[in-house]
Amino acid sequence: MTSSTPDPGSPARRPLLTRRNLLAATGLTAAGVSAGPLLGWSTAQAAASPDCPPGTTAPVPPAAKGPAIPASGYLVEEIADRVYWLTDGLYQMIFVTTAEGVVAVDAPPTIGKNILRAIATVTNSRVTHAIYSHHHADHTGAMILYRGARFYAHMQVADLLRQTNDPNRPLPDVTFDRHLTVHAGEDVLELAYHGPNHSPGNIFINLPAQRVLMLVDVVFPGWVPFAYLAESQNIPGWLEAPAQALRYPFDTYIGGHLTRLGTRHDVLIQQEYMAELRAQAASAIATFNPASVYQSVDPTNPWAIFRAYLDGVASQAASAVIPHWVDRLGGADVYTLPNAYQLVESLRIDYGQLGPFGIHP
Repeated sequence: MTSSTPDPGSPARRPLLTRRNLLAATGLTAAGVSAGPLLGWSTAQAAASPDCPPGTTAPVPPAAKGPAIPASGYLVEEIADRVYWLTDGLYQMIFVTTAEGVVAVDAPPTIGKNILRAIATVTNSRVTHAIYSHHHADHTGAMILYRGARFYAHMQVADLLRQTNDPNRPLPDVTFDRHLTVHAGEDVLELAYHGPNHSPGNIFINLPAQRVLMLVDVVFPGWVPFAYLAESQNIPGWLEAPAQALRYPFDTYIGGHLTRLGTRHDVLIQQEYMAELRAQAASAIATFNPASVYQSVDPTNPWAIFRAYLDGVASQAASAVIPHWVDRLGGADVYTLPNAYQLVESLRIDYGQLGPFGIHP
């Protein structure tokens, strides 16, 4: 879950697509369209919910809720034999206590030095093996805490770490291309790269004996994906990654984010959400009338016209999806719209579903 930083001198990143600014951009506000129908609620329903004050967000569904975070600011639990899950309620990592020392996967800076405190509550051993799931600093920006460990990463992660030269993310000692098995005592962690998805070098970390799989920023158990399909850099690969995950015989899934552990069912649920969003995005590309945007933007400004068109298509897709998911996945009302926007763009430029911008007759 990482937001891209603009290059020096470039315009700031586009703001989050909210219902308010999207509807205004496409002229739907003037047409009298309110946020309530977009969410599938009446105004009275929204106002009547004590958990959802008007103008904010929908109540978090039970399926999205996880265990309470203690006053210490972190929760550590043994989720399989000597495999521990560590979370602050937003970010997640795992570590394994082995005969050779601790194997840690990732080091989210929001958990920070609580990582070492949490490890110290279950073992006196130090971290001897440190694995990068991928290079993004929001998941690995505290890897420096494992100084003295042997670091492992995909070769593309090593290249990206060299480019960014972040002192808090040491370069790996061991890199690989497709597969690497890390042995620590009698424990085995299978690292695999199945191609680009969320980011170059984002890997699958499989613990076969414990039936635990970690894949970060792909599936968000109980929640819709983070904005713009988790800010992923290869949308076709990201869409395929859940099916790749299901080929592993795991019971417990670590997604790197939010409130709880995942299961195989959570992977299937996200596939269902994404399939519906993809179908509605494709339908919107095929049916949205681009002429409808001219009345709300400067007709001499091509960028304004195109932005209004894309926002309108995304809004049409999101409005069809949100009512089906607002009670099933957390944040469906928050991030379905930017996710629809990103999926529309991928369908256009990756898959060639160009709608009115296809081959001119």
